[in-house]
Formats: sequence, C-alpha cells, structure tokens
Amino acid sequence: MKYLIQISLPILLLMNCFSSETGLKNVPAQDSELAIGIEEKLGGMIPLDLSFKDEAGADVTLSSYIDKPVILTLVYYRCPGICSPLLEGLTKAIDRMKIKSGQDYKLVTLSFDPTETPELARQKKANYLKTMKNPPEDKDWVWLSGDEESIRKVTDATGFRYKREGKDFIHSATLMAVSPSGKISRYLYGTSFLPFDIQLALAEAQAERTGPTIAKLLKFCFSYDPGAKKYVLQVTRIIGTVMLMILAGFLLFLVYGGPKRTDVDQDVKG
Repeated sequence: MKYLIQISLPILLLMNCFSSETGLKNVPAQDSELAIGIEEKLGGMIPLDLSFKDEAGADVTLSSYIDKPVILTLVYYRCPGICSPLLEGLTKAIDRMKIKSGQDYKLVTLSFDPTETPELARQKKANYLKTMKNPPEDKDWVWLSGDEESIRKVTDATGFRYKREGKDFIHSATLMAVSPSGKISRYLYGTSFLPFDIQLALAEAQAERTGPTIAKLLKFCFSYDPGAKKYVLQVTRIIGTVMLMILAGFLLFLVYGGPKRTDVDQDVKG
C-alpha cells in the first residue's frame, strides 16, 4: 500500500496540473440561484417569436433572422468595461475564420439595457465594422435593442445573469452558438477566441448538437502563433499527456493486473 501511495502522488499532481491547464480557467457557473454569471442551458430554446428593434429602427423577430447558425452576444452599448474587449475579440476571430458570414452563419448582438436605442446600436455597429478586414455584410450582423420584458425572456432562456449597478451593469463575457431552430448549442467564455472554437461551435449548432465540444481538445492541442500567423501543434503538452496516461495505465496494472497473493502462495508451496 505504501508503494502504491508513492506512485499515486506524482500522478495525481500531474493530473492536477493538466486539469488546471485544460479546463479550469473558464468553468461556467451552474447555480440556478446565480446572481451574476452564466447558468448554462445547453439544449434550451430561445423564444424566437420575440420582437426587437434593429439598428435601422425596424421591428424584427428573432425567427425572421435566425435561419442559420448564429453567434449571439449579449452586451450593452454604453458599456465602459468588458463588452468592448468581447466584441473586439469576436471581430478579430471573424477576420481569421474561413467560413463566410451570411453563407455559413449570422451574428446577433442584443443590448440587455432597455434604455438603449437603435441609433446607438447603429453607431456601435459602424465602429466595429470599420475595424475589420473582412466585415460581414450589413444584413448578416444585426444589432438589436428592445423592451425590458423581451430582453428578460432572452437572458432567462440563455442563463445570462447580470446586475445593474448605478447606470452600468455587472455581467460576464460570453459568446453563444445558437442553432437554426433556436437551440443553445455552445457557450464560449472570455474576450479572446480562437477561430477553431467559433467554427466548431457553429458546426455543432448547424447539426443541432450540444454537449462537450471537440473544440476544447483542439484548443489543448493547438495554439495560435501570431508570428507565423498559423496554428501550431503543442508537442510538449501532448507528450506530457501521453506520459501521464502511461503512468496511469501502469498504476492500474499494478493494482488490478499483477499476480494475486493466492497465486504467489501456491507457487511458493509448489
């Protein structure tokens, strides 16, 4: 037993290191009583019959717009904090994606501040499109505003929890992949996104799939090299994982696959 403990400790330490690297940076909140953050509702449906104002001031329903996989962002346009990095991260990822907006997917940005207007949405949209090398067509990225009741139905359906603080809000930074039927397929956290992540989230949404994403595996195996302007294989990380699996397999063999004590006793007696 003492020998097994000595072997187990380094393996457990290695497992802790890898779990910290691969999966614990953006763990979504799951508490249904959560005040601020994300309560993931994978497989849940967004109410598509809701009506909002687009950036031109026209009334639009979500059902009239969501006919392809959609990247949904919930922000507020006057946000002095995390909304700008979130949208900047999204535009940078879109510029590097090989799939085409309008043809393969659409984008919906909705303000959760009911006091904001289509005019403000139009100004913000124009500012972000100007920064892009390959901006989507105007019709392929809609910026919405609406009344408090309609906004609340969307935030409740997506598990997006926020809190007003004075004139501003405390909230998280999240992209959501939504299927053509309105099903929530994927949450992507943070303000910086790999094109791999978004493209695979959209592919899952197109297939109406939910559940653990292969994008996490790809993000573990690859990283973007800004100097070479391409994704590079993380050889050291992969070798370390393989070594960890070999050690774990060896430990299991010692515990379950070695000779039983009764067999040893019989050999000694013989």
